Amino acid sequence: MRRTITGFSNPAVKALRALRDKKHRKRERRFLAEGLRLLTDARSAGRLPEMLVMAQGRDSHPLLESLEADVVAHGGEVIEVPEDILAKITGKDNPQAVAGVFAEFDTSLCLLDRNAAPIWLVAQALRDPGNLGTMLRTGDAVGAGGLILLDDCADPFSVEAVRASMGAIFTQRLAQARWTDFIAWLRAGEGLLVAASLRDSQPYRGAPYRAPCFLMVGNESQGLPEAYELACDLRVTIPMLGAADSLNAAVAGAVLAYEALAALSPPD
Repeated sequence: MRRTITGFSNPAVKALRALRDKKHRKRERRFLAEGLRLLTDARSAGRLPEMLVMAQGRDSHPLLESLEADVVAHGGEVIEVPEDILAKITGKDNPQAVAGVFAEFDTSLCLLDRNAAPIWLVAQALRDPGNLGTMLRTGDAVGAGGLILLDDCADPFSVEAVRASMGAIFTQRLAQARWTDFIAWLRAGEGLLVAASLRDSQPYRGAPYRAPCFLMVGNESQGLPEAYELACDLRVTIPMLGAADSLNAAVAGAVLAYEALAALSPPD
């Protein structure tokens, strides 16, 4: 179905704007993703938006026309709105020409196949949606199986996290769990739990990584709780040669991920 909306007070516009609010997003179990590239990546990963919202007067593009046809063919809705309304919906002054509404994914830990990839990223109490999106993007880059969010993390389906993931929200498996549930699940099968730590640690380079390898980072300001560090199979340290005493959480995860990738990749 296709239709055009020109008024800010239209109920559909209000409902779309409300998806920027976590409570409404959780109630509706829907989220927004913006931009043709991101939506094209979603389609390549087998996920189509339930609704496509397009700016009037946009430039034509074959990928957008193909995406629109697929959405309609699968029973979705296409809405055209003026650019200023699209800006209100996405919260950006200069919005992309298109946005999509997707159903939230099932993030149950039990759905993960730990042997599907040699590397998995784990984040505990990560509060910055930009860091969360960056970790998803890193996971995609190193061929990780996905990202496991522990305890009270930022919402992975927020506009900010989805935008920062650069499409990796659709290519990476995503799970959410409490620490006690995660550690019980991990110990029920194979898996090496690794954390960056100063506690009885060894250099991150040359450490004995093995698959499946779960690389865990902690909260941006507090790091990992002591009990979580002590539960790890391997604790590694990343050298800090300047005045700073730590790396950004997402950066630390990327450093560990690429080192583990090098260690676990077969030689040429």
